[in-house]
Amino acid sequence: MILKIGTRGSKLALAQSRWVKEKIESAYRHVRVELIVIKTMGDKILNSPLSKIGGKGLFVKEIEESLLNGQIHVAVHSLKDVPAELPEGLILSTFPQREDPGDAFISIDSHNLEQLPKSSRVGTGSLRRSAQMLYMRPDLDLVPLRGNVDTRLEKLKSGDLQAIVLAVAGLRRLGLSNRITHVISMKEMLPAVGQGALGLEVRCEDQETIDVLNFINHEPTELAVRAERAFLKELEGGCQVPIGAFGRLKSETLHLEGMVAETDGSRVIRDSITGKKDRPEEAGIRLARRLLNSGADRILSRIYGRETPQIMLEK
Repeated sequence: MILKIGTRGSKLALAQSRWVKEKIESAYRHVRVELIVIKTMGDKILNSPLSKIGGKGLFVKEIEESLLNGQIHVAVHSLKDVPAELPEGLILSTFPQREDPGDAFISIDSHNLEQLPKSSRVGTGSLRRSAQMLYMRPDLDLVPLRGNVDTRLEKLKSGDLQAIVLAVAGLRRLGLSNRITHVISMKEMLPAVGQGALGLEVRCEDQETIDVLNFINHEPTELAVRAERAFLKELEGGCQVPIGAFGRLKSETLHLEGMVAETDGSRVIRDSITGKKDRPEEAGIRLARRLLNSGADRILSRIYGRETPQIMLEK
C-alpha cells in the first residue's frame, strides 16, 4: 500500500510530516509513505501580515484541494492553521499527542516580557500574541513578522528587534529548544486554538486510510482540541481576530480557558469552564457564549464590521 501525505514545504511542516511517515512505516511493514509538497497561498505571500491578507485556510486550502481530488490520501496540518469549518467531504480523523502548546519568548538581552526596556521592538506575526502582549505592556513597539522560523530568528540576531515570540512546539520539533529564553505563562498568554497539535485530514469515505492512522490518535489531545475548535467556530473566528483557547483533560473532566481581545490590547475578555469529556464541543460552545455575553460580542462586531455577530447568545 502506498500512502501519499500532503504537506507544506517549510522545515517545520516537513519535520512534522516525516514524523507521521516514520510512525506509519514502523507500524505497518506493507505501507510505504510518500510526501507530496504543496505550496499554499500563505507560503506565497510573505510580505504582508496574515491579518491583512484576509480569508481562512491560507495554509491549508491547496492541500485540501489535492485531498479532494484524490492526489493525496492524508494531509498533515499544524492544527492552528486549520479553519473551524472543513470543506464538505473532509474530516480531521486523527490527532497525535500534543507538543507544548505555549508561546516562547526569545531575546538576546532580556529574560522575559517584563524585563524588556520601554518601547522595545518585538516581532510577531500573530494578532492574538500582539493583543495579549499590549495588554501587559502597552509601551511595546510590535513589529509584523512573517517567514519561517530560521528567518525570524535571523531578524532577532540582526539587532533590529529586541525580542520575538514563536510557538514552543515548532521550536522543539525543529530541535531549537535551546533558543527559547522563556516560556510565557498561560496566565499571561493563551495560545491559538490547536497550537502545538497536529491534525490529520482525510476524505470522509476513505475508511482504509482512517483505519491506518487510528493508532496515532491521542484521546486527551483529541478531546481538548475538539473543545477549542468548537469555541473558535462559535465565535466565527479566523486569523483576523485575537482569539485564544486552551483545553486539557484532567481525569474525566475537561477544562477549557478562552479569550477574545481588542486588537490594540486595550481589553482582554477571558473566562474558563469545565465540561464532560464525552461532550467536548458542548464545552467550547458554552464558553464562547459566556465570553460573548461578557462583551466579546461588541469586540467581534467591530472587527467583523457588522452590528452583531450571527451567533445565538446564551440566555
